Amino acid sequence: MQTLQRMLTNYTDVLHIPAVGWTDIVEILIIAVLVYYTILWVKNTRAYSLLKGFLFIIAFVVLAALFNMTTILWIVQNVTSIAVIVLIVILQPELRTAMEELGQKNIFAALFREGSRGGDGLFSDKTISEIVRACVAMARVKTGALIVIRQNTPLREWERTGIDLDAVVSSQLLINIFEKNTPLHDGAVIVSGDRVVAATCYLPLSDNKLDKNLGTRHRAGVGISEVTDSLTIIVSEETGKISIAYRGVLDRDVNPDELRARLVKLQDKDMGDHKGILQSRKGKDQDEG
Repeated sequence: MQTLQRMLTNYTDVLHIPAVGWTDIVEILIIAVLVYYTILWVKNTRAYSLLKGFLFIIAFVVLAALFNMTTILWIVQNVTSIAVIVLIVILQPELRTAMEELGQKNIFAALFREGSRGGDGLFSDKTISEIVRACVAMARVKTGALIVIRQNTPLREWERTGIDLDAVVSSQLLINIFEKNTPLHDGAVIVSGDRVVAATCYLPLSDNKLDKNLGTRHRAGVGISEVTDSLTIIVSEETGKISIAYRGVLDRDVNPDELRARLVKLQDKDMGDHKGILQSRKGKDQDEG
């Protein structure tokens, strides 16, 4: 018993717990809030993809250090000095937007909005049917359309260039948006999950050599597919043909069945885990019944 008391006494003598005042608590809360919103900002911008790549590089450097790869370590030491400048250049649009919102004193509201817009990127069979129905109807009367369907990469950078809608996807809504001479017909519509989150959005143009017969709408559709993992549907105003842009590749003259199949494939990719959970739960409920 005395030995245990002696050990506890020695431990408490070594362990020093500093006095904590109310200013320390406030400081900890401020740092926690800043870290939380920084993580939220990273998650809702392209910085999230860059962060995953950065973590991969760190893991590679750790392995190089463990195996004593001197040449790789020498390269890393010389590149590290300019890495910060490179990150600033790459993240310049996101940093500029964050600074503007901070100057307008609405950064917290913007971050809350970004974290809650458009759901989790999953979309239903009804949404697929509505998109296909709208594209077929617009192609029949040669109404130009540009629809971007978000997957994992956030599109808030391009949503900001348009008008916020946050409306349920329907064929009537899409047709009315792209109707000629209407206020929202010019630009792209961005769909996230089962909702249209923005219209009249400006997209980056592709620098690849496309067919000379293709206009700005097709070039914008390919451009956004090159920098994100989104799928873009283009309806030509000149020919009435439907095209799909994905991963920088443009598939032209797509029929309604092919369009539906591509959307179902995209849905299965995004919802595979979610469907598996639902099916397992349904099977469990049937067994219990």
